[in-house]
Amino acid sequence: MIQWPCLFKLEGDDELIFIASETELTKELESLIVSDEDILIDSSGQAFKIEVDSCQGNAFIFQPNALTLEDVTLLVQAHEFSLAQVCLTKIQFNSISEAIEALRS
Repeated sequence: MIQWPCLFKLEGDDELIFIASETELTKELESLIVSDEDILIDSSGQAFKIEVDSCQGNAFIFQPNALTLEDVTLLVQAHEFSLAQVCLTKIQFNSISEAIEALRS
């Protein structure tokens, strides 16, 4: 089961998208072309691939290797670097959920 909120990581892009709920994800997916390499990272660090089916809705495919706090921190650092907004050495978190919440706009 997905623990919301989540981060959506697009293949080949350092930018992360904060997703508060499944409803918000559905709205976001309407404007995207989803790749097999895109991943949804939940608040526990669990990763999911997404299969979009306009008739049956979205399917979340559990990925066996969860991300660590260090993995998620590196993703957030790359995201912030791509936006040129924050000194990377100042980006540290105590938990994965804290890292995800840091990107809430």
